[in-house]
Amino acid sequence: MEQKTASVISLGCAKNLVDSEHMLATLIEEGYKLTADPKEADILVVNTCAFITDAQQEAIDTILEMAQYKTHGKCKKLIVTGCLAQRYAKDIACEIPEIDAVLGTNELKHLPEIIRQVDKDSTVIRVGAPGGVLEGNRLLTTPIGTAYLKLAEGCHNHCAYCVIPQLRGPLTSRPEENIVKEAQHLVNLEVKELILIAQDTTSYGLDLYGECRLPNLLRKLCKINNLKWIRLLYLYPEHITNDLLNVIAEEPKICRYLDIPVQHFSNRILKSMGRKSRQKTLMNLFAKIRKLLPDAAIRTTFIVGFPGETDADFEELLHCMRQAQLDWVGAFAYSPQQGTPAYMLPNQVPNEVKQERLQRLLQCQQSISRERNQTWVGKQLSVFIEGVTRQGGVGRCFRQAPEVDGVTYVKGTHLTPGQFREVIIERATTYDLKGRVISEPTQ
Repeated sequence: MEQKTASVISLGCAKNLVDSEHMLATLIEEGYKLTADPKEADILVVNTCAFITDAQQEAIDTILEMAQYKTHGKCKKLIVTGCLAQRYAKDIACEIPEIDAVLGTNELKHLPEIIRQVDKDSTVIRVGAPGGVLEGNRLLTTPIGTAYLKLAEGCHNHCAYCVIPQLRGPLTSRPEENIVKEAQHLVNLEVKELILIAQDTTSYGLDLYGECRLPNLLRKLCKINNLKWIRLLYLYPEHITNDLLNVIAEEPKICRYLDIPVQHFSNRILKSMGRKSRQKTLMNLFAKIRKLLPDAAIRTTFIVGFPGETDADFEELLHCMRQAQLDWVGAFAYSPQQGTPAYMLPNQVPNEVKQERLQRLLQCQQSISRERNQTWVGKQLSVFIEGVTRQGGVGRCFRQAPEVDGVTYVKGTHLTPGQFREVIIERATTYDLKGRVISEPTQ
């Protein structure tokens, strides 16, 4: 009997990618052969995102594309999972009849059972209360030597624009011992960089232990032998404590890289967004980080065009950006989401105004990022090699998280993915660094 093949298409954020990796491991355990070519798959799984309208449209377009393989390919079963499935299960099952099953965010562990059930029933819809954290094996899909480590699922912040609590449930932290055990397992697989993620990483442990336990967890992770880097993403500013900053300063394994989503600098807009921090608190936090960790790379995200945002609010945002001199900034135009408080707010900003403001913000940040990058010319950095070409290597230094930041181009010999090399930076652009190797590889 011919072995059946399966393919998982993962959309959206790194947190979704971890779920996809769990599903890939489950499919292997069930005896499936994996393929990256959807035309060759008997089972197609689309793990979707639904955070903003663009992500929802990408998910729908991908599902429709995969649906074609039920008539023009080998596909026998098309299964949709993740956030779009959690939110619009009946709608997508009705509108796209090629779909065989829809699984919500807390049903992924039942994937093998659902695949078997599809043989007997018409469209299977399994969507319960959101939440839950997947445990168990994963098949890593990240570049060699790097892996994401999910600390928690869900969120308890309830920002006015965000549907995540509806899609992923309340904050649900994993026990420390489970995280440390998984981290050790990943390092045993020769992972050198662990990227810690959650919807709100700094709130880790509040639900389980009654306090934020990220500093304590970091101290335990830093004791793992052969682990080179720990990178922190999605640090909500309210729980960036002195204890956390001191751990980052004291532990050489923790990259001096802080991803701190703040969304705006206008107090009026921050309040309307349901954010807890205010401009003065945020600016003081950035100043404190610069004093304690002067070389740290700080990344943030902003939303432009939130309902009621005036020209004055936007100019205030730009002014604070220039003052804060942050290294990296991601930004997107506000996307109205039904079921959120912001959806019903008056004074919705026209799309053309949102886009104009978005472009101005990105242009403002480009010059800041370029200047911040230029300060590293002539300095030595440890670079994690991810790929090799005839021209040399491509990797990342501590300042660069995968996918969202720039890269470091490296001239040198004997370059291998997964190794660290010491590099002198010779040039810098807005996003990327370029340099040459000055040492033999380190493990």
